[in-house]
Amino acid sequence: MRGVEFARNLRRASTDAEQRLWHRLRGAQLHGCKFRRQHPIGPWFADFACIERRLVVELDGGQHVERAAYDCRRTEWLRLAGWRVARFWDNEVLKEMDAVLERIASLLLEAPHPGPLPAMRGEGEGGDAHSPACGRGPG
Repeated sequence: MRGVEFARNLRRASTDAEQRLWHRLRGAQLHGCKFRRQHPIGPWFADFACIERRLVVELDGGQHVERAAYDCRRTEWLRLAGWRVARFWDNEVLKEMDAVLERIASLLLEAPHPGPLPAMRGEGEGGDAHSPACGRGPG
């Protein structure tokens, strides 16, 4: 399946949390920053990406526990490519939307990575925000 078709299918199959967050991010509503949904970056598709600020926002549901190692490798790849990654649990978006938006807004106001980071040997597992397997902290 081509990348565009795959992204469309991901958008059509979005979770309630993804739909609700997209409603609040779309149309440059947050600090005038434009987000894209299911945006391809290298071999990955980011749930939400602000190209201008080099920020990826990922939502994790119940399946995240089984995919923690995969998500850590993906986050590390994105970081090495110069992206910051923020992860939130679906239930955070559904129950604490204002807090999630405040965290995203604070990351948007921080300076983005100036460019891709130097490549590392091998594919290490790095930390990403709100992921128990990877540790917590901003990307």
